[in-house]
Amino acid sequence: MTTETVKKQRWKLNLRDRFQDLPKPARIAAMVVFVVLLYLLPTKAFYENLGFPIPMGSGYLPFYTTGSDMAGVLFQCGYYILLALGLNVVLGYAGLLDLGFFGFFAVGAYTVALLTSPESKLITEYNWLESPWPWLVTVPIAIALAMLSGVLLGWPTLRLRGDYLAIVTLGFAEIIRIVAKNQDWILNGDRGIPSVGHPPGTYADGEPIFELEFKPYYWLVLTVIIGVIFLIRNLANSRVGRAWVAIREDEDAAELMGVPTFKFKLWAFAIGAAIGGLSGSLWAGQANFVNSATFSLENSILVLAAVLLGGAGSIGGAILGGFIVIYLPEWLRSVGDVFGWPTQVTVGGIHIDVSPTSLRFVIFGALLIVVMIYRPQGLWPNRRRAAELKDRQKEVAPVE
Repeated sequence: MTTETVKKQRWKLNLRDRFQDLPKPARIAAMVVFVVLLYLLPTKAFYENLGFPIPMGSGYLPFYTTGSDMAGVLFQCGYYILLALGLNVVLGYAGLLDLGFFGFFAVGAYTVALLTSPESKLITEYNWLESPWPWLVTVPIAIALAMLSGVLLGWPTLRLRGDYLAIVTLGFAEIIRIVAKNQDWILNGDRGIPSVGHPPGTYADGEPIFELEFKPYYWLVLTVIIGVIFLIRNLANSRVGRAWVAIREDEDAAELMGVPTFKFKLWAFAIGAAIGGLSGSLWAGQANFVNSATFSLENSILVLAAVLLGGAGSIGGAILGGFIVIYLPEWLRSVGDVFGWPTQVTVGGIHIDVSPTSLRFVIFGALLIVVMIYRPQGLWPNRRRAAELKDRQKEVAPVE
């Protein structure tokens, strides 16, 4: 094999291989630099110094969402990435189709709201609590209750498979939303729970760090995501992760080989639910107000789309998918205003709204369709799943 051939093969290696080929100190340094860049993302100066050409007087900054608060968009991306990571454990690793994952998010959010708000009925009407609890104390409780709800849902339903499990989980999320909407006993119906508590911490002048500003919340959720990635990565490389993959590939064969499939499926459900509850508790701390309007079916579908778009079974894919489903529509919102694109066209006397702001979800939906046609394994797929999908495509390909 010639030197030129070796060089060409090496060039074809993907980014992950090149990163793995680096010496360990270089890998650690690259990861530290990358994490620092992530913490700089909400800062406008970061985009002003990227070096991209900017049209004079346009006000446009590459990758910056000028139509929305960038820190707010990144925070929203953050808690959706957490949700995608949680669903990736359930769907990507264990192969369980969960269409009601946002229900666990609701459990976490309502738990924090009930325990931290001074206007919670637990304090004002029933006197079960003397005063609101600190936000930090309520987060572990929210995670534990979300995990418990995952176990309670999974215990009777995980013997179902495929579409049947999807319908049951979908019903779970809808039950939570409808109960929250109509139940006035504790959850206050559509009026919701205001004055939800915030994370602790103050600046040197005594002003609270976590109030209405999004940046501290983004930095908080980014830190939590790093911790969750570390946890999931260790789980995926352990006996538990190997059992999940065995169940996903062939549950009957896994059971015959001695894997307690029900136990590990329940573990996947509980861990995914706990991450969903954690995401809900972070969101509730920032939103300051919780009611049922946030927990609609569309949000569960959006989290599922994030996992499939990024690549089921891949941590990087879940992160990428969770980021794109939120960031892309918000970025499109600002493009038309910055460049002065027309907002309406008239066809046959009928005015049609064609502004990117209005069409952003149409564009996003078209992108999803294109990706699913040309990359059904996702944008950042798990290697094993991508290889399996390729083999299956060969099996169903027509014989010439």
